[in-house]
Amino acid sequence: MDRTQHWNQRYETSSTPWDSGLPSAELRRVIDEANIQPCRVLELGCGTGTNAILLAQCGFDVTAIDLSPLAIEKAQAKAIQASVDVTWICGDVCSIETPTEPFPLVFDRGCFHCIRRDVSVDEILQTLERVTASGSRYLVFTGNANEVRDHGPPGLFEEELRSDLGRLFEITQLRPFHFEDAGGKQGPLGWSCLATRR
Repeated sequence: MDRTQHWNQRYETSSTPWDSGLPSAELRRVIDEANIQPCRVLELGCGTGTNAILLAQCGFDVTAIDLSPLAIEKAQAKAIQASVDVTWICGDVCSIETPTEPFPLVFDRGCFHCIRRDVSVDEILQTLERVTASGSRYLVFTGNANEVRDHGPPGLFEEELRSDLGRLFEITQLRPFHFEDAGGKQGPLGWSCLATRR
């Protein structure tokens, strides 16, 4: 089974614990605290679009990509219901074309750690290099290896995240946080990382 089939099957069977249906409180916090103004933003691994829609509602010009056709279909329907415009792309993050203009902001809730595990860190960094320029910011939420779990997102230690992203970015903020699970329950421990492209 290839990666597209794998992720699409997860949505077909509703085996998507990461898809809480709740806009990320951590995303809201970082936007407010870092005073990130509305701009063009690319979301990597957008799933069913909850956070892409949040960003659009906050005034951002959003492009969002996911590998799963079913996830994109659900995201499109949710955007129509929310009366917001988002440019949806069904495709592989690792194969995304270089945009006409780089994105000032890239948001990633859980894509980095999956590509790092399933493909390679080089592939995701090459994508980030293609879609950003000096001064672009990358806001990424990953699993945190300091919490031992038998399920949940792939975990990284702080030094691994700093080493990986340090090849392209200057990390300006890194803190632990908890993902939200459905119903607003506390989810797995993660890292919230805001970095600026050199």
